[in-house]
Amino acid sequence: MVEVKKILKGIYRKRDNEVHKYDFGSVLVVGGSEVYSGSPAFNAIAALRSGADLVEIAAPERAANIVAGFLPDLITHQLKGKFLKKKHLKQIHEISENKTTVIIGGGLGREKDTLKAVRQFLAETKLPCVIDADAIHAIAGKEELLKKKKFIITPHTHEFFILTGEKVSGMLKEREKQVKKFAEKLGTIILLKGYVDIISDGTQVYLNKTGSPYMTKGGTGDVLAGVIGALLARGVGCFEAACCAAYLNGKAGEMAGRNFGDSMFASDLLDELSSEVSKKRLLGD
Repeated sequence: MVEVKKILKGIYRKRDNEVHKYDFGSVLVVGGSEVYSGSPAFNAIAALRSGADLVEIAAPERAANIVAGFLPDLITHQLKGKFLKKKHLKQIHEISENKTTVIIGGGLGREKDTLKAVRQFLAETKLPCVIDADAIHAIAGKEELLKKKKFIITPHTHEFFILTGEKVSGMLKEREKQVKKFAEKLGTIILLKGYVDIISDGTQVYLNKTGSPYMTKGGTGDVLAGVIGALLARGVGCFEAACCAAYLNGKAGEMAGRNFGDSMFASDLLDELSSEVSKKRLLGD
């Protein structure tokens, strides 16, 4: 059984004085398109709020420019055009050379060229990756891309169907079996998002019960992907990173839900992460 609170206390322990930039990981976010710019911004800010030292975003021009205006802490790289294409991969690989983790998928869209580019990048990269949103559509039916890689896939129920061809059961016990079965079949980590998050590596299963019914707002899954990316970037194992991130994201959602109710934004989770990630009360102390 994964001891989430124990792992998190080890991750967010008091830092030594002699530490430096990059000691706590660097993240590359690949996401966004002409229409969608919020997803990569949520990924990036959540990763920073969760302790990553450096986050850079590679995004099509309009999305990159919008994200650059969110915070001076965000470094953006423009990919020429309206959406991700295979011609951008050389640039993305160059940017990823000094990174420790990649988050890919948020806001990319599902243009055929984009899905092809995602598949090629995942086939070529050796970095741990969080595969979310539109990138899940890219890997459906392409399980050869996943085996022997340090990947975490984060579907909601419809994306799980797209990934596996199997509808998610309404019964929790059956959901557990489904996630475990396909994690084993695909040779990867699956984090099925829901009122109870189910995480499996094909052998172990972890149920995360933190969260709030107000977390239906768009963007909460992008925040989760950012938290996972930050933990991976620090060297946390894939299964443990997925479990711990689900816990943290859910706790932040609980607190934001209590504060705002129906008015809660996904960005309110970022505020809770910023004030609570390093505080013991987030871990229930």
